[in-house]
Amino acid sequence: MRITVLTVVDCPNARPALQRLAAALDGREAQVELIEVADEAEAARRGMYGSPTILIDGTDPFAPPGAVPSLSCRLYRDAHGTASGVPDETALRRALAGTITPDQDAGATNCCTPQPPDALDVVGRAGRGRRAPAERGLRAVHQQILRHFAATGAAPDAQTLQPLAAGAGRSATEVLTELADEDFLTLDEAGNIRAAYPFSAAPTRHRVRLDNGVEVWSMCAIDALGIPAMLGRDAVISSTDPVTGAPVTVTSVEGATRWEPPSAVVFVGQRPGGGPAASACCDALNFFIDPANAHAWTSRHPDVPGRVVDQSEAECIGSQTFGPLLAP
Repeated sequence: MRITVLTVVDCPNARPALQRLAAALDGREAQVELIEVADEAEAARRGMYGSPTILIDGTDPFAPPGAVPSLSCRLYRDAHGTASGVPDETALRRALAGTITPDQDAGATNCCTPQPPDALDVVGRAGRGRRAPAERGLRAVHQQILRHFAATGAAPDAQTLQPLAAGAGRSATEVLTELADEDFLTLDEAGNIRAAYPFSAAPTRHRVRLDNGVEVWSMCAIDALGIPAMLGRDAVISSTDPVTGAPVTVTSVEGATRWEPPSAVVFVGQRPGGGPAASACCDALNFFIDPANAHAWTSRHPDVPGRVVDQSEAECIGSQTFGPLLAP
């Protein structure tokens, strides 16, 4: 039996996946190989549907119908619906025994399928993704901004970013302006960073406490859910229901999440008129304690089209949108 584990560099779930495989194999002989995938072209060639992807004799037994190759963090669900960054041992044993096929809903393992054009077009830049291009210093500066937020809870200033911009023969102001024009971030009137999705420099409804003690604000519910996947860190998301003000908490530990209350959902919507995500939809992507409250909010805001998504889909959207941002 030949088993290949496809991951991205520094994927926090690579080692847990290998450990889970060893437990599922239970001493049976198998050739296990770990491969770090560098870019989307290689992901497509190897059949990688998020990190980590487990191939058994060249086949992904957990790939959902319609899945597309991806470098983003991958979510799996066990029989109870709990999300994790690796398949559970029972599902792996079944896969190794050949009792799960690629087109079968394994129940235990599911990543979200591609989304239809809707409010999420703004979140994901109409399918272009939120990872800045490598040219003209854009990606280097963008990634430094995200890392600065994660390390300090605040946005860096232009002076901090100038050495990276200079390496591309540009000024930090030039790079920041281009990033803002392409909606990778937003600037205030003085040219300071106001937000760099998924982070906000100003307080919002959504607070994320990272396992290193740093606390950051996120722009919306989907952004908050994307932060643990992007950073590969444990985190606690604290938000409130816009209807009642009741708290909603999402705890992410080693890729597994726990929602409180268990009935919580997310509404994703987009205000008419287009424009940057910060103004078009960020205030319309919120946590609610249950579907009834989400629908109550939509009835009060008929001008905001959108839909209610369950926890699994919300997590997958966040992971797929922001998981790849710090990849090379």
